[in-house]
Amino acid sequence: MIGTVLNWWAWVETVVCVLIGTPIVAIVYAFTAPFDKGRYAAGRAFRLVAVCATRINGLWSFHTRGRLADPRRPYVVVANHESYADVFLISCFPWEMKWLSKDTMFKIPCMGWMMQMAGDVKLVRGNRDSTLDAIAQCRDRLAKRVSVMIFPEGTRSRTSEMLPFKDGAFRLAIESGAPILPIAVAGTRNAMAKGTFRFLRSRALAEMLEPIETKGMTMADIGTLKQMTRERIDAGRRRLSAELGLPKCATDSAET
Repeated sequence: MIGTVLNWWAWVETVVCVLIGTPIVAIVYAFTAPFDKGRYAAGRAFRLVAVCATRINGLWSFHTRGRLADPRRPYVVVANHESYADVFLISCFPWEMKWLSKDTMFKIPCMGWMMQMAGDVKLVRGNRDSTLDAIAQCRDRLAKRVSVMIFPEGTRSRTSEMLPFKDGAFRLAIESGAPILPIAVAGTRNAMAKGTFRFLRSRALAEMLEPIETKGMTMADIGTLKQMTRERIDAGRRRLSAELGLPKCATDSAET
């Protein structure tokens, strides 16, 4: 009973943050869009809505580690994906990045409007034209000195084992010359598990790992870059899981 009440209260708090945040993001967008071509200010305002919702959620204790020396240096940011709560947690990093998100997220009232004003990138899964357009938009954001955030697993894993990484983020990084910025996430699986929107009590950590330069790499290096990044994130999430006292992560199968 108490858990149900806390869940509903967390949802009320989140909805209130979104309703209050939408006009604020709209105002920031209206005043900055003419000169802020990368929509950095509007995007940061949107991300702060998620930060606010996270901070007042009494069920969550979320923390991040790491800070960029130059937040306007563009990176292709990649992270493991445990649950919807990853979005709230990663948004707490103190810099702006545009998110590659499935098209259904853009259809949510208020949330979708803010994503569009923030300059996030829409992707229709299984649609080749949408994929090509999304890649072009990601290149555009990087060219405007704003990082791009991609979950290379493509979807949330149902278990503690990471799914295989897809090539897209690593191809984008090599083509654009942008470094890969790995982020390890642990603890969010318990906050909002796949297949449910129920808020649960959780402690979670996200840590920025050592960037990986891509200058000089070619398309032949995609596999190596992908594997290097995956191993770095896997080691990071295991270390964070141990720190949080979570069950040991499953041993990932070798990637082909």
